[in-house]
Amino acid sequence: MAKGFLPSPRGTNFEAKTTPVVVWSCIMASTGGLMFGYDVGISGGVTSMGGFLKKFYPGVYKRTQQTGLESDYYSNYCKYNNQWLQLFTSSLYLAALVATFFASYTTRKLGRRYSMLIAGIFFIVGVILNAGALDLAMLIVGRIALGCGVGFANQAVPLYLSEMAPTRIRGALNILFQLMVTFGILFANLVNYQTSKIEGGWGWRISLGLAGIPALLLTVGSLLVFDTPNSLIERGELEEGKIVLKKIRGIEYVEPEFRELVEASRIAREVEHPFTHLLMTKNRPQLIIAVSLQIFQQFTGINAIMFYAPILFESLGFECNVSLYSAVITGGVNVLATIVSICVVDKIGRRKLLLEAGCQMFVAQIVIALVLRAKLSDNTNNLDNRSSILLIIMICIFVSAFAWSWGPLGYLIPSETFPLETRSAGQGVTVCMNMLFTFIIAQSFLSMLCAFKYGIFLFFSGWVVVMTIFTWFFVPETKNVPIEETTDKVWKQQWLCMICHEEMQDLTVYGV
Repeated sequence: MAKGFLPSPRGTNFEAKTTPVVVWSCIMASTGGLMFGYDVGISGGVTSMGGFLKKFYPGVYKRTQQTGLESDYYSNYCKYNNQWLQLFTSSLYLAALVATFFASYTTRKLGRRYSMLIAGIFFIVGVILNAGALDLAMLIVGRIALGCGVGFANQAVPLYLSEMAPTRIRGALNILFQLMVTFGILFANLVNYQTSKIEGGWGWRISLGLAGIPALLLTVGSLLVFDTPNSLIERGELEEGKIVLKKIRGIEYVEPEFRELVEASRIAREVEHPFTHLLMTKNRPQLIIAVSLQIFQQFTGINAIMFYAPILFESLGFECNVSLYSAVITGGVNVLATIVSICVVDKIGRRKLLLEAGCQMFVAQIVIALVLRAKLSDNTNNLDNRSSILLIIMICIFVSAFAWSWGPLGYLIPSETFPLETRSAGQGVTVCMNMLFTFIIAQSFLSMLCAFKYGIFLFFSGWVVVMTIFTWFFVPETKNVPIEETTDKVWKQQWLCMICHEEMQDLTVYGV
């Protein structure tokens, strides 16, 4: 087994092996990402299926069947523009936003493991309602149940992975969550491609029903894994925490790391109101960066592509089956690029990946906009072959850049930067902001596509410039730093934190 040493600020070393217990626990926990990814990927394909539209959105279905219309409203860019259709996708993220507030509390008080169990139960309920939906109300309620599951899973899983993993491979194991998200998206795209061919137009029920597989995996898996030592110690179960720590590190002598966890837990228990504590000056840099990463992650435009990939490809002139096939291709690229991130994130580091990806995404989006401006008019049904191939290549280049950077690191960096006393609250705010802006993009993208046309990609490329500049000036490097030491070794050395520290000293001097 691989062996490593985790440096301590007191000069000791935290010995740790990569144990089967850690690998198994992290794989089972990361199935929450598989469910999340399936939900992301399934919506775009389902909402492009004629049988689904005919049952729940007959007006949109009628519009997609019409050709040769001169009105701008019925152009390629506008034929799917419908607020209720967007609500099918976005309602999940609005529910996740609300659920996050409850998930933060349960993650701290009941532990990471039970929060994942609650997520699995919500997922199962949502799958049953969606697959058996008789009307739009039942369909939306099912999506809301799934959203509650997403809120609990996205709160608990990244914390679980960061706290279970040895420091030297914490980035790789944490990105298992994002890898499972990409597998879920790819699986959903493959399912949609096959179910769209079923005669009778009921294939969408299979697409929605197969979400039960990852839902069951997460539910059962949460019953089979240990809770993290950090969470057990935080809740006063010291002996159990020490036993689990020995099991996941693969050694008997864990006293140095155990003492550090106990001390972190003592400090955490002194904080009665973690959300209020999160707003204190000393925690401001971590909070600013965590929130900003979530906003920027959504304004890359990635979820506009992942949510609505088949619809987007159809709007850009591809035929229905070709659009679903193209979505499968981008889903595959997403998986491969995330694997690249797992392999290099603990070697290259977080900052370099974010900066490189910003440049790559910017170039890809500019080229996409120029191709659409030159080759696709409002009522042209098909692009020429060269333009179509170039468009798919550029979208794949964009997706790959996101998948090895802003996708996984948007969750990894916040999960490893907050101290234990504000970690659950910090992760709660992180997930909350992510879900809020995901909801905004999901609810508005088809309308924005109709209004901006090819300019939508210029809009997102402008945000990519902003986020790359932000990374250069604000985001510190956290690779190979033990999770309970990031405050001392990273944040106290970061210029923004130093300014906040000076501000705290000034307030103390003046008796504030």
